[in-house]
Amino acid sequence: MLTIYENTTIKIEIHPSEIPWLKIFTQYPYREMSEVPSPIKAEIYELLDLIEKEMIAYYKPDKINIASFGNYVPHVHWHIMARFTRDSYFPEPMWGAKQREADLQLPDFDIFCDRLLKTLSRLNTKTR
Repeated sequence: MLTIYENTTIKIEIHPSEIPWLKIFTQYPYREMSEVPSPIKAEIYELLDLIEKEMIAYYKPDKINIASFGNYVPHVHWHIMARFTRDSYFPEPMWGAKQREADLQLPDFDIFCDRLLKTLSRLNTKTR
């Protein structure tokens, strides 16, 4: 996975997919969200909110999916995905059964990541 942002408490990775999909990981391998210190939880929730808003503004998706399981990777992390009614899996989760072949024509993901990083840099006091 490609890391696009990291600080001392979290990192944001790209999950390769036909849809815009990012993951937020804690740097320390906490197993459960209840183990995460409150300031890091607040940072995670702020980043989830920020990424969701950026995805909505840039991609105008039909839905944003946010998930945290940890069954395969027992390390606290969150998935943030921009979903489209015409993507290959919709309305199923991206881990579900493929519904159709899709050829999404979406705005450039690299530009989205650049926009997101600029927004993160403006929150310098929040990104420790």
